[in-house]
Amino acid sequence: MPSAWPYRPGEWLSRPSWEQRKKTRKPAARSPHSWSNMFSDIFNTYDWDETRQRIRSKTDADVAQALQRKGRRSLDDFMALISPAAEARLEEMAQLSRLLTQKRFGKTIQLYAPLYLSNECSNICTYCGFSFDNKIPRKTLTDDELLREAEAIKKMGYDHILLVTGEDHIRVGVHYLKHAISLLRPRFSHISIEVQPLDQDEYAQLIPYGLHTVLVYQETYHEKNYRQYHPKGKKSNFSYRLLTPDRLGRAGVHKIGLGVLLGLEDWRTDSFFCALHLDYLEKRYWQTRYSISFPRLRPYSTQGKLNGNTGFSIQPQFMSDRQLVQLICAYRIFNEELELSVSTRESEKFRDNIIQLGATTLSAGSKTNPGGYAVEPASLEQFEVCDERSPGKVAAMIAEQGYEPVWKDWDKAFS
Repeated sequence: MPSAWPYRPGEWLSRPSWEQRKKTRKPAARSPHSWSNMFSDIFNTYDWDETRQRIRSKTDADVAQALQRKGRRSLDDFMALISPAAEARLEEMAQLSRLLTQKRFGKTIQLYAPLYLSNECSNICTYCGFSFDNKIPRKTLTDDELLREAEAIKKMGYDHILLVTGEDHIRVGVHYLKHAISLLRPRFSHISIEVQPLDQDEYAQLIPYGLHTVLVYQETYHEKNYRQYHPKGKKSNFSYRLLTPDRLGRAGVHKIGLGVLLGLEDWRTDSFFCALHLDYLEKRYWQTRYSISFPRLRPYSTQGKLNGNTGFSIQPQFMSDRQLVQLICAYRIFNEELELSVSTRESEKFRDNIIQLGATTLSAGSKTNPGGYAVEPASLEQFEVCDERSPGKVAAMIAEQGYEPVWKDWDKAFS
């Protein structure tokens, strides 16, 4: 590995809080060529099957050591915490996760709403309702429709909005996103996007318009199988997607959200690689904040699907609720500063319980179709929503548990 490379796999550095680091820490000096070293250099030193076996070989003693460790946990500790051996210590993990979450975030839960701008997509993905080969009506919101949707979301109480599109660089490219963000900026203090991966200069162009956060999910880190799930379109380029967080960090985006689609591949192995990615990013782009989301594979609408009516054209590897709790607790114990987000894909019961175990961010009242709030409620959804409660009811549930619902972004809430 080049001597200029500042990272060793599995190495953790003790460090102060994010706020202290931002004030006091200076970036390491880099050679003119150091930007050529990115996450792929680390990723390529790992083998999927070997990593999977390492996780499954962890023992109860390894889990106990990870739980008892003082200070920052290592990637090896994270392996132990997501291993089958850790299932027997889930109660202990949950108690520690709850303690660490309240220590860092207090008893608060941030709320946000997704606003779907378009279901246009130029990719074929074997698990998604927006896939190019789905014969469905396509829609991209006009200015008037966008503002009507925004007004409906604003009336629910939200000040944090997530803009979501299918992946179409022509119909919903950077120019469309600039315009959409500029229209919404006077109405919302925090604007995030979950769209197709962009080039570094395109992300940099969006920041002055009001972009704060970008969510980008690798879907799976299993490179060989990734191409089976994404056979056509720009998304089939595994490496381009893998290096998106690097481009975000270099562009100066304030916060980066990571995650995998839980159910495509072995969730433990995929989650380790996601943690490895996070580990690298935090050390390289130290002024950036990070979040992790936990989208579980769910059936999509089969309207217009040509290859059957099951809502799946793959064989899902579903994870149980108990395993998802284990994963969320593992991330919290691994990294006290992470924002952990749980969407309306999950059930009411699960979300009611998880806010005391590590989650910091919830969506509520979500519509996963363009125009779903006010313009065209009956259009095709990207995936099925499980928790259909209104934002008010979710906020009331949070308050009943002794927590405070936060409708604005963390930075302003904690400044």
